[in-house]
Amino acid sequence: MELPASPLSFVVRRHAAELISPAAPTPRELKSLSDIDDQQGLRYLMPTIMFYPKNPKMGNTNPASVIREALAKVLVYYHPLAGRIKEGSDRKLMVDCTAEGVMFIEAEANVTLEQFGNMLCPPFPCMEELLCNVPDSGGIIGSPLVRIQVTRLLCGGFIFTSQIFHTMCDGTGGAQFLIALGEMAQGALEPSVSPLWHRELLNARDPPCVTFSHPEYLDAVDIEANHMISATCEMADKSFFFGPAEMSSLRRLVSKNLQTCSNFELITAFLWRSRTIALQPNPEEDTHLMFFVNARGKFNPPIPVGYYGNCIVLPCVVSKAGDICNQSLEHALELVMKAKSIVTEEYVRSTTDLMVVKGRPHFKTDHLTFIVSNVTRCGFNKVNFGWGEAIYGGFPNDDQDLPGVYSVYMPATNDNGESGIVVIIGLPINAMVMFEKELINVI
Repeated sequence: MELPASPLSFVVRRHAAELISPAAPTPRELKSLSDIDDQQGLRYLMPTIMFYPKNPKMGNTNPASVIREALAKVLVYYHPLAGRIKEGSDRKLMVDCTAEGVMFIEAEANVTLEQFGNMLCPPFPCMEELLCNVPDSGGIIGSPLVRIQVTRLLCGGFIFTSQIFHTMCDGTGGAQFLIALGEMAQGALEPSVSPLWHRELLNARDPPCVTFSHPEYLDAVDIEANHMISATCEMADKSFFFGPAEMSSLRRLVSKNLQTCSNFELITAFLWRSRTIALQPNPEEDTHLMFFVNARGKFNPPIPVGYYGNCIVLPCVVSKAGDICNQSLEHALELVMKAKSIVTEEYVRSTTDLMVVKGRPHFKTDHLTFIVSNVTRCGFNKVNFGWGEAIYGGFPNDDQDLPGVYSVYMPATNDNGESGIVVIIGLPINAMVMFEKELINVI
């Protein structure tokens, strides 16, 4: 089901930006990031947004004041996030734990939560006003690693946004930090999950040994040809809800022997096929599907609970566009399931080794690449600062650095109270019309 975009506009008044440092002394040390952390494709700010209605139990308490104080306390435990990134030889990144602090802005907006609509879903309006946007002099190097803005609303509710450099945390790690921030805001003396650094667990072997093909990453000769859809097209972003009815319609297209597939696999196969049809590519062109997989449980022993670095890999499916368009949904589904199944500890080790051998390359983002990030299980919607859990918690839009390439899956509840998944997708306007027709024909 397509979800309507909000025509809402409003004004945000920001207070002066502040740097919030740890509330107690922290170790001054230089900590290396892992060889998964510092790949080129993760050197950007990962945004999240949470909406909170007024809670009468909190009275007139200012959420910005509560969160500001809690932030200083939680940074004692997550002190590397208060440091600054340095780059060493071979583009290796490390964190100088300077305790300089994270960026924080308090703000007010002349809008109520109700004006955002009954069902909160991306793309959200006026995101440039809701994010803690401050000028950067050097990108990731030497900049605050976390930016937070708390925007109070006329109704007594508020909007919390964060941006964390992806090199520091994946979705699971970022949510762990924000959940801990919420716990401290509620009066906890320490986080319920102790944060662990241990980035050496995801470093390349010595000597490195790449044992899998990794079509998801660019060769040096391909970098100049790596272009995005949005380079020449006017884009449209839309959200679509997949609840019980939509999933039932999709599963009717799948034979018994594939009914063991997960909802993620089925939605991904369907979107990949529909998107490819909508783009009308040359049938002989290669189309790439990539999706982030949390590999914490793939290790023996597993990566320990509390690890908040990147433990994600990006398996890639390559197929001729004509095969994806002309063959059944089951064909695409089988490719997705096979790609997901190859993620093992050895696959992760092969990826880390590739980073060192190939100079920490960027993953593909060309016009026939579709990248999926599933954050339905990360827990952003569980962040609670004392006003209750977020009524929406997740990403605010598709990736603004990779428009038209990236799609994000987030947990949501529709107007009927049914739980499901909201998917945001960006396409050229003409392709979006065709994409929606594909969805209507099936769902």
